[in-house]
Amino acid sequence: MATLPIQTVSANPTNLLASIDMGTNSFKLLTVQFNPSTGKFLHLNRLKEPVVLGRQTASAAAAADSQLRAIEALKAFWSFLQTHGIHRHRVVATAAVRESGNQAEFLRRVRDEVGFEVEVLSGEEEARLIYLGALQFLPIYEKTALVIDIGGGSTEFLLGQKGKVIFGTSVKLGHVNLTQKFVNNNEILQMRSHIRSILRQCGIVDKIKHYGFEIAVGSSGTVQSIERAVFSGFSHNVVNNNGPSCEGFGRDWRFSKEKLRMLVERLCGGGGEAIGRARRDQFFKRRSEFIVAGAVLLDEIFEMLDIKEMEVSGYALGEGVVAEILLQVCDNYDFNANARWGSVVRLGTRLLGMKKMGMAAQCANIAKVIFEGLRKCNMLAETENKVKISVSWNDKDLEYLEAACMLHNIGLVNGEKGYHKQSQSIITNGDHLYGYSSEEIELIALLARHHRKKFPKPNHKSLKEFSEEVKEKFRMLCAIVRISIAVQKLRGLNIQGMEFSYSHEGFKLIISERNDQSLLPGIVLLAEDDETALTKELGHFQKNPRNHHLHT
Repeated sequence: MATLPIQTVSANPTNLLASIDMGTNSFKLLTVQFNPSTGKFLHLNRLKEPVVLGRQTASAAAAADSQLRAIEALKAFWSFLQTHGIHRHRVVATAAVRESGNQAEFLRRVRDEVGFEVEVLSGEEEARLIYLGALQFLPIYEKTALVIDIGGGSTEFLLGQKGKVIFGTSVKLGHVNLTQKFVNNNEILQMRSHIRSILRQCGIVDKIKHYGFEIAVGSSGTVQSIERAVFSGFSHNVVNNNGPSCEGFGRDWRFSKEKLRMLVERLCGGGGEAIGRARRDQFFKRRSEFIVAGAVLLDEIFEMLDIKEMEVSGYALGEGVVAEILLQVCDNYDFNANARWGSVVRLGTRLLGMKKMGMAAQCANIAKVIFEGLRKCNMLAETENKVKISVSWNDKDLEYLEAACMLHNIGLVNGEKGYHKQSQSIITNGDHLYGYSSEEIELIALLARHHRKKFPKPNHKSLKEFSEEVKEKFRMLCAIVRISIAVQKLRGLNIQGMEFSYSHEGFKLIISERNDQSLLPGIVLLAEDDETALTKELGHFQKNPRNHHLHT
């Protein structure tokens, strides 16, 4: 009998890219893997360094110690990109560098000592990219959206609709410079007056009222911290530091003008003593030093622009830079088409946080390699009249698979006991997933539920409404989810370099050990228990013992 040649599908390193945002308060590195056909992207890593370039004033030259911190942070980012084979990247700088008197010297040092070519964004360009980032997270494409991003050295305002900018500007009001000038001197009333004066003088109030807006969106870390404080009960001095519980399934990142005002009262209503307490409070973590200025600034913006409620985007400048790159490399990139996938990311991010979502994204990436490998093998088997898998898959099946991987453990928000059932409940109950039919949501929810514990039999009661063909497809997808989760836990392996191959021997998922020692904290190498668990999951997938092998 003639044998099939070895055919390989791999995790393509050319589909990796990164953005670096050199902000006034911190530098951020974002790495993603993208689908070149659709432009859909998954977060892989998000690193942050608290450089605080603008600690003196927003317009002063960066101090020597700040420059040193900046250079060291960028060197760490450069090393990370080289280690992970990410060569397509874009580095942008915002207010602190934009307003710096020694900008040219600093950029030369970055180029010579690190190797990055830095693009200094204008305020208007920064606002536009933030809007592009928000479009990837919220289904606001059709709406006239007012996007506000409070940074350390400036605040960006943009009105946009359908991906087009109506009006955008940057105002020199940031939480770092306001803290240095007013909060440190306990001059809250003076700070409010200053904010109102600047907003009136720049003409932004009249322009925004002239155009109008349907929805207000906040995209910065400051806005996210305010929403978290509101949701967690910080305003009422009743804080749930464990995050959302079962009562939080309906949480939809937004807050009202009244809730914001209550938070501001809690932060600084008692004068200097309250301000000092807020800054010492560990609830806001690294942002504690600047949260008073950021909250008061947003409170004044709400008042002057007559904002009743604000939605919060988990994506901002970094994702906007990624979207800009994808516009250039993906032929059919469509901002609006990504809103559906964005709702999956949004739900997971709200309940798990960015760090855990990064691990979920790795799981989805593994699942995609297996799925594409099996689909390609089926195509080859048809052309060569060989035995093939009993089901045929399409792009929507891949989307369901990836969505289930992204959301399989969101039930952990309510504890470990029975969390797989909680994941199903959260996905099914509530209008969380945008653009999916009820049948699609049910399928994703069931895949999430059955990612652990007993593997579902064909006659399982949860599958009774499915046709025999869909049942078989579901069980195959479920097996891939379970294998992907097991592989993702083997963090000492080079997942980005994995390959799925098909030959006369059957299917093989080939993963090599990582050669470098740059493992992140908490990562452990392959353990015997992990390999046993993976072998068990492979047993669900194979009908014939010779069909599936794992090499590590």
